[in-house]
Amino acid sequence: MHRMAIVASDHVVPFDLAAPCEIFGRVRLASGAPGYDVRVCGLSERVEAGAFALVLRHGLRELARADTIILPGIEDVNARVPEQLVRAVQRAAARGARIASICSGAFVLAATGLLDGRRATTHWLATAELARRYPKIRVDADVLYVDEGAVLSSAGAAAAFDLCLHMVRKDYGARVAASAARISVMPLERDGGQSQFIERPALAADTSSLNGVIAWMDQNAQRPLPLDCIAKRAAMSVRNLNRRFREQTGVTPLRWLLKARVRHAQQSLESTDHAIERIATEAGFGSVTAFREQFRRLVGTSPSGYRSAFRSRR
Repeated sequence: MHRMAIVASDHVVPFDLAAPCEIFGRVRLASGAPGYDVRVCGLSERVEAGAFALVLRHGLRELARADTIILPGIEDVNARVPEQLVRAVQRAAARGARIASICSGAFVLAATGLLDGRRATTHWLATAELARRYPKIRVDADVLYVDEGAVLSSAGAAAAFDLCLHMVRKDYGARVAASAARISVMPLERDGGQSQFIERPALAADTSSLNGVIAWMDQNAQRPLPLDCIAKRAAMSVRNLNRRFREQTGVTPLRWLLKARVRHAQQSLESTDHAIERIATEAGFGSVTAFREQFRRLVGTSPSGYRSAFRSRR
């Protein structure tokens, strides 16, 4: 089982600590077994967390055997990072552990030197300070999360869920990640390159959710679904559908549909021996050429490369 150590420092941001606990703690594999052994650890038994205090069961020794270490955000980015924590994270990274920061936890990760020469992000309010304080880091203020392989970082608040689901997908595949997303009532479609901050107009009080239409699109993604067909299902004009869809998901209906089709293809690549041509057709792509192009653009590798990587990982 994948060992997950989440570090709770003094004045940890409660949301940033709870998000990975919830996501990784609820991951279940096809057998029903948990995917992660999640442990919250820290320098001391009692940790201050704003409106309340936490009593921890585990110390920093957990970092010595963890496969992944999560560094949640801290309230004061000017607080000194304890040298004991810095050394423990550095040792874990040296033996091959994956290290990820959430929100202002990037300042804790930066203190270890593991972000030097790498691209990283944090909450958009703190990106300028992170870049000023650590000029060796290539700070990207416009993304939800950054995956540099063994070192990852996320923006603030809900971006923590995006990063965690991304890590689940890397570890166990799209099907397990999709299941974890459903349990958490989170969309799986947001990728790391999406902007942190999207200016959206306020919705009218009687505006209903598009969840029903989105669920229908997911179930019928393999079918041709032109925009006017989706608009008819939503009982609104194409223009209104586009506006409302962007307000609720951050992307257009057709962009969402494309990513849904790629996700269905990922599941087939992980779990079947079907030919690429068959998978392309069953996922709703008009041609295998279009499928290969879109898959590589969104996933970063070819369908056959993806299949090979996930099979070897298992």
